[in-house]
Amino acid sequence: MRRFALILFLAGCPGGGAHDAHGPDATATDAIQHLAAARAAVKTFRADSTMDYRFGDQRVKGEVIVIGTPGQHVRLNALSPMGGSVMADLACDGATFYYRDSQHNCELTGSCSKDTIAQLLHVELAPDDFLYLAAGTPPVIPGTADMTWDAAKGEEHVTIKGDQGTQTITLDDKRDVLRAELKAPDGKHVWTVENKDFTATDGGQRVPGKTRFMTENSNDDLIVDWNKIEENVDLPQGKFKFDLIGLATCGQKSP
Repeated sequence: MRRFALILFLAGCPGGGAHDAHGPDATATDAIQHLAAARAAVKTFRADSTMDYRFGDQRVKGEVIVIGTPGQHVRLNALSPMGGSVMADLACDGATFYYRDSQHNCELTGSCSKDTIAQLLHVELAPDDFLYLAAGTPPVIPGTADMTWDAAKGEEHVTIKGDQGTQTITLDDKRDVLRAELKAPDGKHVWTVENKDFTATDGGQRVPGKTRFMTENSNDDLIVDWNKIEENVDLPQGKFKFDLIGLATCGQKSP
């Protein structure tokens, strides 16, 4: 077991060559620097996915298009399972979110926060956290970290304890994140993500093929098949906001 004090900026700093180390001789520093470098490499994100999620008071499985960039810029188009029309549209431009539910003929706006993604997918994740988790590169809290090596499975198990709570991360022999979980200081579950079926994008980034997000309410989990993920591609300008048209205010949870 290895212990060290993480400097606050480590979670956002790519680090040096040490993050390439892996295995029984690696340290928690190596693993966390690897994740920081992977997050720093995500400049833009575009994905075509099939999501199983709760929409309103029913469970829906359908196509969802996702684009985003760091800095709380994200756009999700949930397409109707019955056709290809946009059933719900959610955008966040870094400060304000815009939401339109075409099924219920309503719309909503407010400040970007952890409640933004919940308007559509019913999982409370900040836009950047959703983006990085979708890319297979979970955010890492600052704190004191330990790491143990599971020789039988070839896995690294990192535990970080800090002011934000306790985070556990499991990485395989390619440093793909199989599971990450965050608990608040009082032990309350904040979020969990589980990934599998990793592949490489055209740009060489390793991304998951399947993801399951779970937040406080396990009934509101989100199961995703990533049909296609692209990183660091050009995204159209002006895609992270749209004009509201004066529909009724949606009755979903708002910040």
